[in-house]
Amino acid sequence: MAAVQGGMSDAVDEKDIKTEPSGDGFGNNNANDGRLLSTSPGSSASAGSNKSAAGAPEDQQTLLAVLQFLKKNKLSESVEILRREAGLPEDSLDPKGGEPSGAGGAAGGEDLDGGDAALLSRVTVSTLAGAPAPTKAAPAEDQPDVNVVLSAYSQQGDPVLYEVYYSGLKRFIETVLDCHRAELSQVFYPLFVHMYLELVYNNHETEAKAFFDKFSGDQECYYADDLRILSSLSKKEHMRGNETLLDFRTSKFVLRISRDSYQLLKRHLQERQNNQIWNIIQEHLYIDIFDGMPRSKGQIDAMSGSLAGEAKREANKAKVYYGLLKEPEIELPLDDEDEEAENEEGKPKKKKPKKDSMGSKSKKQDPNAPSQTRIPLPELKDSDKLDKIMYMKEATKKIRLGPDNLPSICFYSFLNAYQGLTAVDFTDDSSLVAGGFADSTVRVWSVTPKKLRKVKSAADLNLIDKESDDVLERIMDEKTASESKILYGHSGPVYGISFSPDRNYLLSSSEDGTVRLWSLQTFTCLVGYKGHNYPVWDTQFSPYGYYFISGGHDRVARLWATDHYQPLRMFSGHLADITCTRFHPNSNYVATGSSDRTIRLWDILNGNCVRIFTGHKGPIHALAFSPNGKFLASGATDGRVLLWDIGHGLMIGELKGHTDTIYSLRFSRDGEILASGSMDKTVRLWDATKAFDDLETDDFTAATGHVHLQDNSQELLLGNYVTKSTPVVHLHFTRRNLLLAAGSYNP
Repeated sequence: MAAVQGGMSDAVDEKDIKTEPSGDGFGNNNANDGRLLSTSPGSSASAGSNKSAAGAPEDQQTLLAVLQFLKKNKLSESVEILRREAGLPEDSLDPKGGEPSGAGGAAGGEDLDGGDAALLSRVTVSTLAGAPAPTKAAPAEDQPDVNVVLSAYSQQGDPVLYEVYYSGLKRFIETVLDCHRAELSQVFYPLFVHMYLELVYNNHETEAKAFFDKFSGDQECYYADDLRILSSLSKKEHMRGNETLLDFRTSKFVLRISRDSYQLLKRHLQERQNNQIWNIIQEHLYIDIFDGMPRSKGQIDAMSGSLAGEAKREANKAKVYYGLLKEPEIELPLDDEDEEAENEEGKPKKKKPKKDSMGSKSKKQDPNAPSQTRIPLPELKDSDKLDKIMYMKEATKKIRLGPDNLPSICFYSFLNAYQGLTAVDFTDDSSLVAGGFADSTVRVWSVTPKKLRKVKSAADLNLIDKESDDVLERIMDEKTASESKILYGHSGPVYGISFSPDRNYLLSSSEDGTVRLWSLQTFTCLVGYKGHNYPVWDTQFSPYGYYFISGGHDRVARLWATDHYQPLRMFSGHLADITCTRFHPNSNYVATGSSDRTIRLWDILNGNCVRIFTGHKGPIHALAFSPNGKFLASGATDGRVLLWDIGHGLMIGELKGHTDTIYSLRFSRDGEILASGSMDKTVRLWDATKAFDDLETDDFTAATGHVHLQDNSQELLLGNYVTKSTPVVHLHFTRRNLLLAAGSYNP
């Protein structure tokens, strides 16, 4: 490649147009044409080598802007090397050369104010690409990032010609061979958006409206919501502070195109000297090139639809330890009738014969599992061990599910929920259910005959014999026994709730921007975690307790520990609200679903994003990991359930049938059945075993990085259960594989 990130390059003849894409096979091809676009301030400067120093004044202005920026940051050595490389005189950095253009000045200011270098490079890119720099700096009332982001929309050509350019490209793509047409059609949407925004930014309102009206109908139906927002941006003033616009501008739209299709497009644009469109492709698109046959329309549609295009293939190549952690050795009591005696004596002397078959999965270390000490996990308390024993006892009575043996479903309808039910959760042992409501309350119910009791007051606790065997029973106050409790504390609707695995705590997240931790012993708030600045849409405890994750309108997911009032990790990368969060069964990873229509998998250890999944056509509201940790299911407002292979980072299945938003997904305890609950008032059961076993894993290694999806939803659908008039908000499999569902009756 001619321009190397953050480094110098040899002199390049700018007349020599490269015909080969970049050598990495899937990298951005920004360096492919003569203008040598950059990815960082260092590399943009390197493009101005000895030849370009004597070239266009815009190139010199860009170089001076970069040199000035380096000088401000006291990188004098870099300034000197770059100045010599570019062949500039020593006095080129005098005060009068300090701000060669409004764009350069804005860029320098942005980085000094804490912005990232990528924004500076976008401004220098637009200048290098032949765009005249704005003659004056943007108004002072703009925030720095808006200045820099919008400055690239400088006047680039006759507004009347925009329709001509776009129509010309459209005609060309419609006449190419069928095999290339589907791939090249991907450029229509990002080109349409950027050309429209350029017209609006340069005050060509009439032309912009005509352009929008003429071509908006040609875009794919799944971009309808984005186009609705775009149509409201009809004046330059509307663009300032608009989140959707800034998202689109600051992230390159990723297109995955075969090498043959890309060369076809490039040749056409260069022959027609259509610099307007070529500039936009170079500046705002990331072309992920692969060798091999072009993809079909169906394959492209399956993966497209997100706010920033598809995920780069390199984004899904990191190693993910998706295996399960080894379970601790806990011996199982011999017989049910000995249960009380065994629990009092401590550990039993003999194991049940069934223990071996039960524990065989966990005894052998999974080669794909992370090490036990990769992240610090809480130690098992005695009460946890007792609970584990109870779990293993119940597991011996667990029903084996399958196509011929479907689970029974027990539905909890919230009647007269005039407060507005917004979230539901069950404890792992299915003894408690909690609801979050729009009136800012959290309500907890016992679904067993055992009533909810508070711990006695401090004065009464002092009178208790602490050495007695039933001390845990004595500390509870019988006078407070009731079937439900109401928790007050939030000042806005409660959107997410989650029980801790040991049933001692409950988390709730709210519109008020806080996550609260409640004690289920005293039914009071213990901590209010303040880190989010906007509504928090979801929160969830780790399968091992102690850690929890939250995500909301500020687009950042935060990892917390219950004993820290500040987050341990912040996961930033989504371009819109984080609408749902989920821990991986081994607790080393978290998945987040977003309104940007992508799912991201984050590594808790280092905070890196290790997977990006695209394919949904609407905001994602449900996530579920398979019990073995290998697969992920996701549901969204598009009514589709998508299945993902975490190890290979690929979509492996699509389940169609729901007609409204999917709000809950759950795998049965052994992963044979996937249940989905939707706002269309149905619960559907899918054959997960068949969906995953039918895969040809050899296909995953294909160089193109995509698998042909079978349209076999009807074969995989095992059952469809309709409620009278209750949207399904939550699903939960009990330890014996009974399916619990919950929702608010909506007459």
